[in-house]
Amino acid sequence: MVDEKRPLRSRQWYGGNSKSAFMHRSWMKNQGMPDDAFDGRPIIGICNTWSEMTPCNAHLRGLAERVKFGVYEAGGFPVEFPVLSPSESQTRPTAMLYRNLAAMDVEESIRCYPIDGIVLMAGCDKTTPALVMGAASCDIPTILVSGGPMLNGVVKGERVGSGTAVFRWVEELKAGTMTESDFLAAEAGHSRSAGSCMTMGTASTMAAMVEALGLGLFQNAAIPAVDARRNQLAQLAGRRIVDLVREDVKMSRILTREAFENAIRVNAAIGGSTNAVLHLIAIARRIGVDLTLDDWDRLGRGVPTIVDLMPSGRFLMEDFYYAGGLPAVMRALAEHDLLHRDALCVAGRTVGEQVADAEVWSREVIREWSNPLRAEGGIAVLRGNLAPRGAVLKPSAASPELFKHRGRAVVFSSIEDYHARINDPDLDVDERSILVLQNCGPKGYPGMAEVGNMGLPKKLLEKGVRDMIRISDARMSGTAYGTVILHVAPEAAEGGPLAFVRTGDWIEVDIDARRLHLDVNADELARRAAGFTPQVPPISSGYQHIYRTHVEQADLGCDFDFANMSRELSLQRVSH
Repeated sequence: MVDEKRPLRSRQWYGGNSKSAFMHRSWMKNQGMPDDAFDGRPIIGICNTWSEMTPCNAHLRGLAERVKFGVYEAGGFPVEFPVLSPSESQTRPTAMLYRNLAAMDVEESIRCYPIDGIVLMAGCDKTTPALVMGAASCDIPTILVSGGPMLNGVVKGERVGSGTAVFRWVEELKAGTMTESDFLAAEAGHSRSAGSCMTMGTASTMAAMVEALGLGLFQNAAIPAVDARRNQLAQLAGRRIVDLVREDVKMSRILTREAFENAIRVNAAIGGSTNAVLHLIAIARRIGVDLTLDDWDRLGRGVPTIVDLMPSGRFLMEDFYYAGGLPAVMRALAEHDLLHRDALCVAGRTVGEQVADAEVWSREVIREWSNPLRAEGGIAVLRGNLAPRGAVLKPSAASPELFKHRGRAVVFSSIEDYHARINDPDLDVDERSILVLQNCGPKGYPGMAEVGNMGLPKKLLEKGVRDMIRISDARMSGTAYGTVILHVAPEAAEGGPLAFVRTGDWIEVDIDARRLHLDVNADELARRAAGFTPQVPPISSGYQHIYRTHVEQADLGCDFDFANMSRELSLQRVSH
């Protein structure tokens, strides 16, 4: 059963007849474990972000039972444990503030527990990257099981996407084209089953990234949460993790440079969330792969968006699954030589083998390569004197007429300032203006909230304006849309040039040329920077102090600086 030349890590706890081994086994037996549970079979941790305060993950408790069935079937011993579960819909001030804390929870749990392999259970936006980041720092055999998306939202016969439709409804309510009673009635049909957002928001994007990286089983990304096949996938994952332990296939064998390049191109093809940029860079740095913003721009160029899903398109994740799901998209990329076919998957096959027989069942949802939703689906990385270390934009969600634009800045010094003034009838703004939001980055908020897709001024909405260029050091929900430039680095609170933009300054944006320029000369910017003092809210907890002190900028993934303190330490990970 076990290769004695490579004893299982759990034997350090349970092997032999020492006092420690006696105590470790004895206390586990108070749960009714039989003697042979500790006979050398692989101990599989089930790391679960189940929480009733994380609605996207509230069904993961039941899904974990299916994982356990699979582990038992394969001769392993499953043990489930909880970790922090940041909820995108319930956590304030922002779930992103707690992604790194959850990653620390996962890493330290793996290090301190007697486990040989791990199944990660995630769904909501930040739980997926947090779990992968934490596990990557430990480098043991790993599989991630996503909770799956909700069923399609339906309101008055209209297919609506969770998270996406609400942006439109809020603006229509402000513009007077939707009644309050209709607005409230929409809540019932908006999120109508267990699961995460069924748009191509961050939750679905990250589930797709897991599958594209090879860290999840076939169709992990798209099977609806309430579909019986989601349970089947969980049970198969339980079986497979035992095999990975016996074969000693660690995460670093899966998360290679080629795997990340595959994921970046998949993100372009599906019209994935800009949040994936932060998360994949953070994961890559944890596993020792050098991944940068330039890689995102270079690898995404020339990749069309062929999946017609909200917020960029018309359909939803349930439709995507029925149409063939992510394997069909990956096969299309492979056929155009845009996929590393030899990258390894946790299923024990290469990516090429995994997707070779994938089929497309709806060419409305998964389009022909020659008939894409957007010709350029990658993440655009803009640079210039306003963003020396880069800023990102999702072209598939932007308005083509704004790809090249020069406008006058209307500056908000904080999200509170924005809320106080955006609907002021006297606000000096028109449809050609560029809205600029400062002090909402990793340190400035803190946590880099999803406020970058600022709602438009009411007086412009009433005139029929539905998009404007918006620039900030904040993030945007993956369910949102618009010509929104995000993740400006360095952020305003770090003394980046964004802090010194003033209302009335002219800004030039050229997305095709990847240019973001503030039309203010260097001497004037230096004058404005003299005596700079960060405008940040007071720290309200010890953790927030740690976060603000140690969080890195967006171009480095917003991880903590000490998470990658040295390769020498990380290579020690959880060695036997």
